[in-house]
Amino acid sequence: MPQQAWSEKRERQYEHIKEGVLERGEDEDTAAEIAARTVNKERARAGEAREASRTSTDDISSGRRGGLRTDRGPGGRPREPL
Repeated sequence: MPQQAWSEKRERQYEHIKEGVLERGEDEDTAAEIAARTVNKERARAGEAREASRTSTDDISSGRRGGLRTDRGPGGRPREPL
C-alpha cells in the first residue's frame, strides 16, 4: 500500500511496478513488497527519504540493474563456456 510520504509520481511508480510483478506470476503480497522496496530505494537515491541505508544510495539503481542479479529457474544463469 502506498505510503503517505510518497508523491503522486512515486504512487504511480509503485502501481506500475506492482502490476509488472503480478504479470510475472507473483502473488499480491510479494508484488506489493517488491514494489514498495523499489520505490523506497528510489526515494532514498533521490534524497526524498529521511533515512537511507548505504546500500540504497551506493548500489546501482534498480532501473539500470534491469535483472542483472535475478536468476531464471532453479539452476540460475548458465556459466560462460571456457
